[in-house]
Amino acid sequence: MLLVCTPALAVTVPAPASATASQSASVPARAQAPARAAAQVQAQLQNQAQEGVQVGATGAPVGARCEAEDWPLWSEFLKFFVTTDGRVIYSFAPKADSVSEGQSYAMFFALIANDPVNFEKIWRWTVRNMFANDLDTRLPAWLWGQAEDGSWKILDGHSASDADVWIAYLLLEAGRLWQRPDYVAEGNKVLATIEKYLILELPNFGKMLSAGRVSFVEPDDIWRLNPSYLPIPLLRRLAELRPNGPWTEIALNTPRLLKATSPKGFAADWVSYLRPPEGRAHFGIDELGADRGSYDAIRVYMWAGMTAKDDPLAAEVLKTIPGMLTYISANRRPPENVLVTTGAVTGQAPFGFSAAVLPYLKALGATQLYEELAQRARSQQRVSSSDRTMYPVRPPYYDYALSLFAFGWTEGRYQFLKNGQAKFNWEKSCSYAAVR
Repeated sequence: MLLVCTPALAVTVPAPASATASQSASVPARAQAPARAAAQVQAQLQNQAQEGVQVGATGAPVGARCEAEDWPLWSEFLKFFVTTDGRVIYSFAPKADSVSEGQSYAMFFALIANDPVNFEKIWRWTVRNMFANDLDTRLPAWLWGQAEDGSWKILDGHSASDADVWIAYLLLEAGRLWQRPDYVAEGNKVLATIEKYLILELPNFGKMLSAGRVSFVEPDDIWRLNPSYLPIPLLRRLAELRPNGPWTEIALNTPRLLKATSPKGFAADWVSYLRPPEGRAHFGIDELGADRGSYDAIRVYMWAGMTAKDDPLAAEVLKTIPGMLTYISANRRPPENVLVTTGAVTGQAPFGFSAAVLPYLKALGATQLYEELAQRARSQQRVSSSDRTMYPVRPPYYDYALSLFAFGWTEGRYQFLKNGQAKFNWEKSCSYAAVR
């Protein structure tokens, strides 16, 4: 199958309108932002036409073609987890819920595979159902499924900022790569809402990303944060697109947060930042997370390993979480649960954990461990896709999602550049690859 590819876009996302901005203009500044981004695309297409490049109806130069990736893992993910209208099934039946994380991850996998058809389906389902068709004021509800009355609808309207940031990032990258000004405009809207509602100013610390739009700032000056919601490449890319925004400071604060909350070298699922009535504000144990590092925190190691080596923050983040390497060296597998304050571990980690730590091990030069865990994770992933005795219904969603992230990266299907921009293997066959 061949898909049309088009020249890359370099888009600077305009800042959202200030609450004190003048209201005298006929069109609000925030409403003008998507139009300016779309105008950049149109201007580029007009330049191509003036330079003698034949442009097709889609905006693509005629004859500029690139092959879709033959990626069996993505084909399996679509078969097991994605409905024909673009909903990602997160939990097993009869619940069969969907979460914003799953929608955003599937959008990234579609971009890795150069699959704009499924990207569009997944995104439009998300807009209709999790944004309730409102990209101007809402962020996606994190949970959608069947209610007690049998209806299918939003079950929890709170947002989860990991999905929010991934969605904004992916729309902007897809708009650049697939010449889609509508994606650029929509990504701009999501990013503006994130900046309006999710940016915290922690006392004596600085800017940080809230875990969601509501419910994560507790009474008595307690802020709940999730370290796995802070992939450095995404923060770097948003900082480049928004040089006057909060993203550079959030990126620089991420290794500081990890250092303060990883006393034994293990990342936590959730952490709290507290401002006591007397004394200095500080990080502490999160009451709900119970100082555990597990299914959320495993992504911290994955993002750290995927961060470009020439980004100074890559080494800084890796220095904060050496405990995982020490444990794997001794036990030949990652733990399922670890108490971050003591280093005590429990449980046997599923195969997705072994996949997730592969970029981390590779970044640290642990070649033998990397090869050993890669073989185990790949073998167990294959069993999960075919052995209905062990997995009666389907493979576990989260392990499969972690596997696509990890194996897509280890196979060279994508990488993150120093500026956080995503670079995909399929770009090599496209005529615009040289103008990145």
